[in-house]
Amino acid sequence: MVAVDRILDTSGLNCPLPLLKLKKAIRTIPPGGLIEIIASDPGAPEDFAAFCTAEGHDLVDATAADGRYTALIRRAA
Repeated sequence: MVAVDRILDTSGLNCPLPLLKLKKAIRTIPPGGLIEIIASDPGAPEDFAAFCTAEGHDLVDATAADGRYTALIRRAA
């Protein structure tokens, strides 16, 4: 398992709240740091991928299981 700098659980929140919380939280970790975000909104994986592309962050991993979506994102340096 990879060590992360922050875990953000947005389960139960609907769009756009998971993305808004991610945008705020990623600023609290150092450049190159990892944040793991957990969401239950089915649109969240696409939002997280688009956010990473737009902002230059690296979407390291993304998984989906039983209505739970998890993304591991490395903050841009």
